[in-house]
Amino acid sequence: MEFFQYLAPTKVIFGRGTEARVGELCKEQGAKKVLIHYGGHSAKKSGLLDKICASLDAACISHVELGGVVPNPRLSKVYEGIELGKKEGVDFILAVGGGSVIDSAKAIGYGLTNDGDVWDYYTGKTPAACLPIGTVLTIAAAGSEMSNASIITNENGWLKRGAYSPYAYCKFAVMNPELTYTLPAYQTASGCTDIIVHSLERFFVKPNVKQLNLTDGIAETLIKNVMRNVKIALKNPSDYDARAEIMWSGTLSHNDITGDRTLGDWACHQLEHELGGMFDIAHGAGLAAVWGSWARYVMPVNPARFAQLAVNVFGIPYTAGAEEKIALEGIEAMEAFFKSIGMPTKISDMDIHLTDEQIKELAYKCSFNNTRTIGGFKALDINDMEAIYRMAK
Repeated sequence: MEFFQYLAPTKVIFGRGTEARVGELCKEQGAKKVLIHYGGHSAKKSGLLDKICASLDAACISHVELGGVVPNPRLSKVYEGIELGKKEGVDFILAVGGGSVIDSAKAIGYGLTNDGDVWDYYTGKTPAACLPIGTVLTIAAAGSEMSNASIITNENGWLKRGAYSPYAYCKFAVMNPELTYTLPAYQTASGCTDIIVHSLERFFVKPNVKQLNLTDGIAETLIKNVMRNVKIALKNPSDYDARAEIMWSGTLSHNDITGDRTLGDWACHQLEHELGGMFDIAHGAGLAAVWGSWARYVMPVNPARFAQLAVNVFGIPYTAGAEEKIALEGIEAMEAFFKSIGMPTKISDMDIHLTDEQIKELAYKCSFNNTRTIGGFKALDINDMEAIYRMAK
């Protein structure tokens, strides 16, 4: 067993109608004035915002609103939120939405409690605080409701970067699977892909790290669970049980219970962040588009690890001495699954046709101007990154 550190301080309130408890939950946190942060029109149109405002009113908590968060949330919206928060004197942020909204709320929280430019915390500086945050989750995908991560896109250069801090854990997460019923099929599939890849990133650990059999088993079961239930949800979007399984899986996949983040790989996420920054694509779709190429590129480092995934997740028979063959069959099976739920397995499947110049730019940005490697399972330099983008195009 390797040394690890586990922290999951978020209070989870799960089930039907739980959004009605937002007022009492904010009151427990001592909130006096809440910034309600959300995405597009659906939160208003569905009546969800009205329910939340009514719950806050009943708890005698004042509130202001800021909508307009988009997928791959923008730094400009974060600046807008910081300005509004200072003007209104808010002391709590309530994110109503999915990972993009929660990530934007965390960034606003950094900006309201630290000096200087908030973007500094996405380029290496460590925040010293974050305004308290709660969330009403409407999309099962990013797991930001119970992680310390926040990913923001800076329109100046279209750089997509992350900040990670224990101050950014949500104080509470309200999770009603019914709120995900109206998600478009593509968004549901993309979210489930993100959930699966979160656990895959942790599954493919650094060399010489021996993962616990228990942790592997949790990750493998979670992946199979999402694969099974996403097909049910795509066929019947209002299947509460399937949506509940997916929603809870999304949270567990990114709160480190399927593996310590620091021991995992994360190259696929880094590669996708540059694609998302350049082309503004759905995160899960971008992950599906690069995963197979990354897997084939790094698999020879430890074919047995990929063979284990193939056997335990896809039921591919094990034969001693044939680990590489089994590993490739498992990679093909994962790609076949992505295709079966409408996800791309090549970048061109998203009608993006990379030029040589774009590939070089993607790799240059992903390597932070050729100053870092990415990946834990296999360290990838700028040339490796280029090679994977070419394989995936």
